[in-house]
Amino acid sequence: MCVNSKGPDFDWNDLRSFLAVVRAGRLTVAAQQLGVDHSTLSRRITSLENALQVRLFDRLLTGYVLTEAGRGLVGEAERIEAVAIRISSDLMEAKVQMSGPVRVATPEGFGTYFLAQHLQTLAGRHPEVTLELIADPGVVSLARREADIAVTMERPDAGPLRAQKLMNYEYGLYGSEQFLREHGTGKGDLDYDGVRLIGYIHDMIPTPAHDYLSELIRGRRADLQISNIITQLSATLSGYGLCILPCFMAAQHRALRRVIPERIRFTRSYWLVTHVDVRAPARAKAIVAFLQDIVRENRSLFQPSAATQPDKDETDW
Repeated sequence: MCVNSKGPDFDWNDLRSFLAVVRAGRLTVAAQQLGVDHSTLSRRITSLENALQVRLFDRLLTGYVLTEAGRGLVGEAERIEAVAIRISSDLMEAKVQMSGPVRVATPEGFGTYFLAQHLQTLAGRHPEVTLELIADPGVVSLARREADIAVTMERPDAGPLRAQKLMNYEYGLYGSEQFLREHGTGKGDLDYDGVRLIGYIHDMIPTPAHDYLSELIRGRRADLQISNIITQLSATLSGYGLCILPCFMAAQHRALRRVIPERIRFTRSYWLVTHVDVRAPARAKAIVAFLQDIVRENRSLFQPSAATQPDKDETDW
């Protein structure tokens, strides 16, 4: 691929290899991701450096570190990558528009307790789509194209991303039947200072908006601090204590009972995020439409206290 007929010639694969090493940090990891051996990848990087007549990486024992020239090339390389993907998508769309993988990253609770339960419906609608589900959006970057679609717990404020609200969802305070029998009925006679509380490790709260325990009882930290919501749910079921949980998760366990729902209620939002130049537009749109449909059909599960009230700030795909 000749980027500039009056300038240096280099193969697009060399530039793609450069971006892979930048994102992986290590040659061996990048080679595995590209499906080539590390010696081939090393030759591609050297070929690109020779074509540009500049050193792009410092080769260290700990990995490949960008030089100043390399850092300057990253943005340009990503712009070329976006053009290449868009051209490829346009040319191939008619042939393979609905066949192939779509990688979706979701919060653990949403992926496990909701989306996974509707995948059979998705397969019926789009049997030619292969879904790759990552139940933790924090481990991937849409800006680096590590996923095609993400459901996130807050709206991103930077990067080449497109975001729209998927839905609002409700949290309540829950305890096991056994725990509530021992500590009160849940009708206003609970002594919060006298019961064990379950919540996030304070410095691992997903977003500032999810520090709802501080809103409920100022200055109180959880007695049992857990990094993820599913383990918090499990601890609540065991009878350890009370926990603020998403209603759509807690509703699936008959052993849990909500405490003072008319007074203790928190509303948060899930956001639907894609890259502005999504790799497979037709497949991505199909999955986005599917997510919107199943959320709409199960609105009362997510907002049991306000199922008839419309969400604000929702936009069409």
